[in-house]
Amino acid sequence: MQINTSRWKTKLSEERIARFTGSGHWNNLIIAHNAAEMAVRFSNDVALVDGTTIRTHAQIFEEALRLAEWFRSNGLQPGDVISFQLPNWWETVTINLAACISGLIVNPIVPIYRDAEVEYILKNSESRIFFIPEVFRSINYVEMVDKLRPLLPNLETIVVVRGQATRDDFVCYGDWNEGNLLASMGVDPSKPLELDPNTIKMLLYTSGTTGRAKGVLHSHNAIQAEIAAVTKFWDLTKDDVILMPSPVTHITGYIYGIELISAIGCKLVYMDKWNADHAVDLIAEHEVTFSIGATPFLVELVTALEKRGETSASLRLFACGGAPVAPEVIRRAQAVLPNCLAFRVYGSSEAPTVTAGVASGDPVELGATTDGCILNYEVKIVDPVTGERLSDGTEGEILVRGPELMLGYAEWQDTLDAFDDEDYFRTGDLGFISHERYITISGRKKDLIIRGGENISAKEVEDVLHNHPAIAEAAVVAMPDERLGETPVAYVVLRKGKSVAFEELKAFLEEAKLARQKFPERLFMLAEMPRTASGKILKHVLRAQCQDGGDDA
Repeated sequence: MQINTSRWKTKLSEERIARFTGSGHWNNLIIAHNAAEMAVRFSNDVALVDGTTIRTHAQIFEEALRLAEWFRSNGLQPGDVISFQLPNWWETVTINLAACISGLIVNPIVPIYRDAEVEYILKNSESRIFFIPEVFRSINYVEMVDKLRPLLPNLETIVVVRGQATRDDFVCYGDWNEGNLLASMGVDPSKPLELDPNTIKMLLYTSGTTGRAKGVLHSHNAIQAEIAAVTKFWDLTKDDVILMPSPVTHITGYIYGIELISAIGCKLVYMDKWNADHAVDLIAEHEVTFSIGATPFLVELVTALEKRGETSASLRLFACGGAPVAPEVIRRAQAVLPNCLAFRVYGSSEAPTVTAGVASGDPVELGATTDGCILNYEVKIVDPVTGERLSDGTEGEILVRGPELMLGYAEWQDTLDAFDDEDYFRTGDLGFISHERYITISGRKKDLIIRGGENISAKEVEDVLHNHPAIAEAAVVAMPDERLGETPVAYVVLRKGKSVAFEELKAFLEEAKLARQKFPERLFMLAEMPRTASGKILKHVLRAQCQDGGDDA
């Protein structure tokens, strides 16, 4: 597959571009223009804190210019794809900005992905450069990528960040500071490359019901529209300080943890590993005003504050989503954080921040009882079977369209399947509209398990389980989890005369290089699967069984 902006503009986005051009939703700028302005206006102001490392707006922009020059020297052209699989490190900001300056498409990959997922994404995207850590947590990325190299003909260079380039054709990020890569090239101080803001900026792969990751394509204008809408709604300014525990390789972390600082000139505090007590300390030290993350972050932050008998006076907003959020979680946060408005939000990689919490003047309780106020989107609720539009208060499938919506998927058929004839995106989620403009999510059509904000495709795990010689049939469903919201469990029917123990199954999944976060937490044995008359497995029956306990292996 070759991604190029003209192909996607022709096939998909001309009507959308026409609809929103001149509407005021798009500013027709790229983030590099904002970053250049911040580097001049707030040159010595702290932009980013990453552990003991501090970077100003001027330092970030200068580093990005140097990296952009290195991209050009290596023959990269506008429309080429570069990938990074990094934790929440300051280098992600300069990589993203340098890609924008150069007209490249950036492809963030979540750090938990391993051989199978990484191979598919790099091959499907035809990525030319890949930024990785040497080792992070338990994964040796250098060894993993070295094994994958023969399978990736388009991948030209691997850049090791904060580590040693111990393999041929690997280079170290930052070598130019020692004169090895860029010292002789100089820095081009001219303006960033002038780009059509409706071209592709980001390619982000997200899990789906088919088990095959889908490449989500976002334009410069769409991401800028997202930032403009939320900063106005939440009144975010240069004076705000943002704590970012969410992975910057997710859509949430990417927008609020990479793009936002260059858009409004605020200060960002990174966490590359979540620890609630450390988060409390960072909030106090840097007077953090805003944070956004999955349900466990808010739950554990509140618990840590309760244990200390403290509050966080500076924190004024906490947006919570990803995993299901119970109303009592928000209410408890409101009680422990009296100066902070905590609320639920709803969105996806394809349609970021469809809702944004509680609108000014509306009851605070709506932040707990609904999934938030619709922001910058048109939303319709339709019958999941007939597609007929339903009235407010009636549950159905949620369809959305707006200036922040993706251009489409990297595969054309996926795009055709995802949109209706009015260009509304089929979210696959079920819910209803109340209070005129608030959405409440009631379920999902998509067979996804959301573990701590991470989407896990049940079919992907099932496909691996079906390769086990003892398993005749497997079904993976979500089991409620107090901390993570949901976690996967597996139901299996064994082949005649075969057996499998839970620890043996985990070793099999490890051998298959499946990300550990996708491993089932429990294993249930069945004589046969519950089925409909047409033969489909009744997964709602399995979900009910695992909630009630039962005998597992």
